[in-house]
Amino acid sequence: MVIDWIPGMEGIRLRDLPSFIRTTDPDDKMLDFLVVESERAQKASAIILNTFDALEEEVLDSLSSMFPRIFSIGPLHLLLNQIPSNDYKLIGSNLWKEEAGCLEWLEKKEPNSVVYVNFGSITVMTSNQLIEFAWGLANSNQTFLWIIRPDLVEGDSAILPSEFLTETKERGLLASWCPQEQVLSHPSIGGFLTHSGWNSTIESMCGGVPLISWPFFAEQQTNCRYSCKEWGLGMEIEGDVNRAQIESLVRELMAGVKGRELKQKAVEWKKLAEDSTRASTGSSHVNLD
Repeated sequence: MVIDWIPGMEGIRLRDLPSFIRTTDPDDKMLDFLVVESERAQKASAIILNTFDALEEEVLDSLSSMFPRIFSIGPLHLLLNQIPSNDYKLIGSNLWKEEAGCLEWLEKKEPNSVVYVNFGSITVMTSNQLIEFAWGLANSNQTFLWIIRPDLVEGDSAILPSEFLTETKERGLLASWCPQEQVLSHPSIGGFLTHSGWNSTIESMCGGVPLISWPFFAEQQTNCRYSCKEWGLGMEIEGDVNRAQIESLVRELMAGVKGRELKQKAVEWKKLAEDSTRASTGSSHVNLD
């Protein structure tokens, strides 16, 4: 069902709206929280967003007519990298301890040859979904780096079949966490299987990496819609997770015609993101000042 009355979001569907808004309970706590915060935002001196003008021009224009001054200062990590002081580098946004060995492993791989798989720090799945993702990756015959948090499976341990581990030991690396920004900017990464959280989405774009999206909750459905339909960055996993679909999408992303088109588009967005954070002239750099 298309929602045709939201300014700056033409063609958005009900299923693409954030999960906290798609509720039939008027007393829902998260819905109430968002309503209150939206009202408070109108009293703010300014609103700062981790995005850039070229990426969300229509939405930013619409917001500017509703709220006080809007400043887009993203992608934040590109601006951060320009600041000479190393003190800022100590401020991390990870909820898990990183394993630096992932980067050493990537150094031995060919350019654009590795699928990076990470569903973020909060997303959970069932044991069956974990197994379907595993065999989809295995059957795709692609090299992969898969981040599996200890609590990835809801109410259970994230345990993979021994047959999967045996079959993929020569072309797969499993880790509990990694320095994602560095991974996504590594030349060996050719695709990203993601939950479409905003940090993951924008870091993938800045790395010029196309993606396969499996949104979980919050605004991830909206990020998925824009990534796949508006920005030309990726493909969505439709319906229930099954190994045949995962295999097909991963093969297409890494070796298909569609994958090459998505890669080209991702590289174009990477340049626009870099342009927006260019010192003195980039829109985000100017807004930050």
